[in-house]
Amino acid sequence: MELFNNLALGFGVAFTLQNLMYAFIGCLLGTLIGVLPGIGPLATIAMLLPATYALPPVAALIMLAGIYYGAQYGGSTTAILVNLPGESSSVVTVIDGYQMARQGRAGPALAAAGLGSFFAGCVGTLILAAFAAPLTELAFKFGPAEYFSLMILGLIGAVVLASGSLLKAIAMIVLGLLLGMVGTDVNSGVARFSMDIPELTDGISFIVIAMGVFGYGEIISNLSKHASEREVFTANVTGLMPTREDFKNMVPAVLRGTALGSLLGILPGGGAVMAAFAAYTIEKKTKLQPGEVPFGKGNIRGVAAPEAANNAGSQTSFIPLLTLGIPPNAVMALMVGAMTIHNIQPGPQVMTSNPELFWGLIASMWIGNLMLVILNLPLIGLWIKLLSVPYRWLFPSIVLFCAIGVYSTNNNTFDIWMVGIFGFIGYLFIKLGAEPAPLLLGFILGPMMEEYLRRALLLSRGDWSVFITRPLSAGLLVAAALLLVVVFMPSIKAKREEAFVED
Repeated sequence: MELFNNLALGFGVAFTLQNLMYAFIGCLLGTLIGVLPGIGPLATIAMLLPATYALPPVAALIMLAGIYYGAQYGGSTTAILVNLPGESSSVVTVIDGYQMARQGRAGPALAAAGLGSFFAGCVGTLILAAFAAPLTELAFKFGPAEYFSLMILGLIGAVVLASGSLLKAIAMIVLGLLLGMVGTDVNSGVARFSMDIPELTDGISFIVIAMGVFGYGEIISNLSKHASEREVFTANVTGLMPTREDFKNMVPAVLRGTALGSLLGILPGGGAVMAAFAAYTIEKKTKLQPGEVPFGKGNIRGVAAPEAANNAGSQTSFIPLLTLGIPPNAVMALMVGAMTIHNIQPGPQVMTSNPELFWGLIASMWIGNLMLVILNLPLIGLWIKLLSVPYRWLFPSIVLFCAIGVYSTNNNTFDIWMVGIFGFIGYLFIKLGAEPAPLLLGFILGPMMEEYLRRALLLSRGDWSVFITRPLSAGLLVAAALLLVVVFMPSIKAKREEAFVED
């Protein structure tokens, strides 16, 4: 009964004209900027944070939350249409979404991403409202050892996820981990692997690698072929909405992705990213229906499940922020900054000392998700018009937008050169038949793994047995080992190679 009273209070706050207007502005700005390659929610919120200084605290947080999940939503559009994951959680959407676009099925891919995101966002918000307190206790059980073990499991999952050779997948993860090491050592403050280049002391930006490997790599690959052989979009787009068969395949995938995203989003350390990768791995392990397109070739489940997972994760990632005061990712860290500016101390006391803000923010998420569907579904036709642009005009536009997006994050021309270098590396990956998604996961998780490993060893005074004496950590490591053993079993390996025939 108390939950309904709290939600009634929240909707009373969110349904004021002022807050509805700020929710709409946030969703619109988030979507429009999310569609631009390279400018994800982090850069968008950082740029627009000063605009919220003069707003009341509730309106400011409602607007910033709208920008966050609006940009998550918009990021899938570029991932599907032009093979550019502007956000780390859109990396997996690229694999099947872009293939669908090339087959003339961009409409169903965008609709699957939109509808999956809407459903998952609503469920994630419901979980946030109903289980904020008990789920906080689960997050408390995760110490540095558990986070390290969870990330090991995530990397093993990425090996399973990658198409083609297992050896190539492992090599890509190791390369990603090595690239993640570039920068300044957190403990000693000493620059490492920076080759005396001042710009590398802060590390390599995720945007630089994602734009280069996926975007520029694909462009170089296409330009290296004769005009008649270029793998560009199919001009005749067949229908804007998913078919009945698509819905039949999508619904269970969206449900699985939502459940996984809701759970992993609570965990600090890139929960939404882990959720998207894990959801895709589970879909690959789920048996294909008769006549269903293989994964990596344009399977609609490969779009719907990761999008549902990352949107459910982005909603439940507010739980550790609002209940513990711990930001689980960089975007939530900016939200902490916004709350501090408005004299709100994030943590358990927000729910009791400022219920209007807590429940008003939760209610606004439902309204925001509905606004996003109303905004995005009619725009599918407009995004698809991009496909009719001749490739000779399209690729310079992509190059330009990527360059603007990369430059705007640090205002540094060095990053533009780096994108060009990673574009060439991405082209080599295409030629070698190596899947770049595990590289990005290794790159994202590498620095966090190192931090949690050091922290765990510091707390245990150098005793490595801490990873197996703590039950939760040991369970995660056992799961990772079993997954590795299963993948290397001859019968499974043969079936896997059948499923992922290399180009």
